Amino acid sequence: MAMNIDDRLDAKLSSINSEEKEEILKNFTTFKSYLASKVAAGEKLGLSEEALAKATEKVAGYLAKHEEPRNREEHLLQQLWKSGDKEQQHVLSHLLLNLVKNEG
Repeated sequence: MAMNIDDRLDAKLSSINSEEKEEILKNFTTFKSYLASKVAAGEKLGLSEEALAKATEKVAGYLAKHEEPRNREEHLLQQLWKSGDKEQQHVLSHLLLNLVKNEG
């Protein structure tokens, strides 16, 4: 049976080694580039905007819970994430998608 998107995201997040994670999160520009590449891959697979936002929401929740911010932008995002309720976090996910799409 094929894995659903949540299971695939969980598997991917747990498979990233610390060196790769450090490279992705070392600065905000690198993080945005990484996110943009994943969004582009999701779009090529035919994922809807809502599916992409839900995936972004899952990644953001993971980062807020398990990773220390490495720069002021990540710190701000983490604080916004933690201060918002589920609906606000979902809106922030859409905003992150817009950010990386508009810069590409």
